[in-house]
Amino acid sequence: MSRPHLDVAGITIDCADPAVLARFYLALLGGDLLWENLDSTGIRTQAGMNIVAQRVANYAPPLWPSAFIVHFDLNAGADLDESVSYAVECGATEAVEQPDPRWRVLLDPAGHPFCITTEVYEE
Repeated sequence: MSRPHLDVAGITIDCADPAVLARFYLALLGGDLLWENLDSTGIRTQAGMNIVAQRVANYAPPLWPSAFIVHFDLNAGADLDESVSYAVECGATEAVEQPDPRWRVLLDPAGHPFCITTEVYEE
């Protein structure tokens, strides 16, 4: 059997308030608002990734550090500190535990961890 066409269409992130979370990622990553309603809000980042913030009843933020978390790794370009400062201005908070100086772990407004790094794999 040949591989059917499968590609990443986007990522959906659970939260209590979809508008707040989607607007955070829109401010952080740039792009366009695709839709907004009570149950979900979708954005397309300037890099073309679709992110959907989805309301979940009784949402509880993930615990970090944990072995069971999928998270974003964001490219800081040349200046890690400047990118971290900008993320904080957008509404992120720095995680208390920072495991490696090559990247910084932050938490989005819904408590999801994401990393900002200058260590990017290039071809």
